[in-house]
Amino acid sequence: MNNTFLKWAGGKNWFVKNESERFPGNYNRYIEPFLGGGAVFFYLQPRDALLGDANEELINTYIAVRDECQAVCTNLKNHAKKHNTDYYYKVRKLKTRKRVTAAARMIYLNRACYNGIYRVNSKGGFNVPIGTSKNIVFDAEDFENKATILKNAELVCQDFQITIEMAERDDFIFCDPPYAVIDEDKRFVSYTADMFSWNDQIRLSNALVRAKDRGVKIIMTNVDHPAVRALYKDVDGFMLDTVERYCSISGTRKGRKKYLELIVSANIV
Repeated sequence: MNNTFLKWAGGKNWFVKNESERFPGNYNRYIEPFLGGGAVFFYLQPRDALLGDANEELINTYIAVRDECQAVCTNLKNHAKKHNTDYYYKVRKLKTRKRVTAAARMIYLNRACYNGIYRVNSKGGFNVPIGTSKNIVFDAEDFENKATILKNAELVCQDFQITIEMAERDDFIFCDPPYAVIDEDKRFVSYTADMFSWNDQIRLSNALVRAKDRGVKIIMTNVDHPAVRALYKDVDGFMLDTVERYCSISGTRKGRKKYLELIVSANIV
C-alpha cells in the first residue's frame, strides 16, 4: 500500500497498513505538524486539515500539486522523457524559481534518487546520488486524485509547536517527528538532518501535554527510547504502546531492519 506521491524516510505507509484501527472515528480538524510524505493524511482524507512542516521545499511542492496539478504533471512528463544519469545530475544542480518547476524537480529527484532519501548538504543543496531505476513513471491520474484530497487542507511552513498550538478541542493531531539515530548502547547519536534536537523533543512533549489538556485527540509515533518514554509515561491521560516496524529506507543494507517504535496517544475514544 502506498498512499503518497513522495517516498519519505520514516514514512507512515506501514502505520496505515497495520495500525489504522488506532485512528479516532470522529474528530473536527485533522492536524499534522510534521507532514513528510503525508501517508496518514492521504489515507484518512479528512474534510478539513492543517498540514505543516518546517521544510519549505516540501510544503511548496504540496501547494503546487494542490493548486497547479496539471502544470506539475506536464513538467514531470518532461522529466520522465529525458531521464538518464546525466540528466538527473543536471536537474540536481538546477535552481528553480517558479513553484511548479521546483515542485516537479523535487518529485522527480525523489523518484529517481537512491532509495528515496531526502538529504541536503550544509548549503541546502540536494545531494543524494541517482538510483537504479531506468524508467521513471508518473501517474497523472494519481496526482489529480491527490490534488483533490489536498483541496481540503491548509498548508503551512512553520515550526511544529505553532501548528500544535493551533489545535482545538476534538481536533486530531497525528504527530510523527524526525527520529533520532541510536547506537548499540541506546544512546542518542544524531537527529534526522540535524534539524531535531533533544530540546525539540522536550518542546514537543510540552506542546502535546497542553494540547491534551485542551481536549485534542493525539497520536504520536516516536523512537522507542527510555528518555523519550520518560517525557510521557508519568503524565495523566497519555497511553504508551510499542510496535515493531521494518525500515526499508537506509543507506546501507545493515540499516534496513526491524525497529521498535513508540506510540503515544491521548483522548482517543
